[in-house]
Amino acid sequence: MTPRTPSRFGLGLLLLALLALLADAAPARAVDAGVIGPTYEIAEPHLLRFIEQRLRQKEASGELRRLQEEARTRGIDAVRNPEPVAWLVTTQAKRTFYFDPTYVLDRNLSDAQGRLMFAVGTRANPLDIVSLSRRLFFFDARDPRQVAQARSLMKHFDGQVKPILTAGSYLDLMQAWRSPVYYDQHGLLTKRLGIRQVPALVSQEGKRLRIDELEVKP
Repeated sequence: MTPRTPSRFGLGLLLLALLALLADAAPARAVDAGVIGPTYEIAEPHLLRFIEQRLRQKEASGELRRLQEEARTRGIDAVRNPEPVAWLVTTQAKRTFYFDPTYVLDRNLSDAQGRLMFAVGTRANPLDIVSLSRRLFFFDARDPRQVAQARSLMKHFDGQVKPILTAGSYLDLMQAWRSPVYYDQHGLLTKRLGIRQVPALVSQEGKRLRIDELEVKP
């Protein structure tokens, strides 16, 4: 019978077996293959040295101080004048509506041992636990009329009003009023409450929040 020529697959298996035997027979050794071609030192400058050099150049030219002053000015302006809540407008037609803060769980809540604490569908109202201690007044401090309304309401309710800006400088008002002024960052509160117009006064009625979008007094 004529011997069959091994297939490529068979030759591959034979080669792998041979390599395995050689690996077991002799420990692996590092071999110095010598220099294959010419070698050169790295020509690129050291990154940290390059950055240091550029900073020294900018410092010498005064550009670094200018950049620092610009960054400082931008930072102060961002603190003094946060970005206004974009979707709010000055009240065109006053309205009153209610917000129910009741929350319904959409999944089971368990403790660290896996024991069920609250089942899906559980309803909870934060006003059952804590009441709204002060009214909330949202207004645009860029409008002097709204600022005057805020001051008038704070006096009327004997200071039991928390002023919350939707635009303008809360720092300037704090310095002028000598009392805390807050800001609705990114419109989180007004969006949650459904407020679309300012000035708006939020107060508690029972287990709901009453929201009055007030007309601007001249």
